[in-house]
Amino acid sequence: MVSAIAVGFALFMVGIGILGMLVAGIKALSQGKQDLKKIVMMAVPFVVFGISFTVIGQPVEAGVITMLFLMAAMLVLIAFTGLRGILKF
Repeated sequence: MVSAIAVGFALFMVGIGILGMLVAGIKALSQGKQDLKKIVMMAVPFVVFGISFTVIGQPVEAGVITMLFLMAAMLVLIAFTGLRGILKF
């Protein structure tokens, strides 16, 4: 019983923290302290997870698909950056 209450309280605190970060991010964006591109880049994993979860329906598989997609995107971007440095774009 105590462990269920502790887990519930921990999840509640995590939710409060996420809500606080969202409010602070919206406030910083509205005041012009943050760049919209940075915020969009931080939202990409959540969007990919949401799409894969909607399609698959299993959170674990959606998480693995999100990880694989982000790793593939990282490799493509690293290769593009290397090519850009070599070819002097």
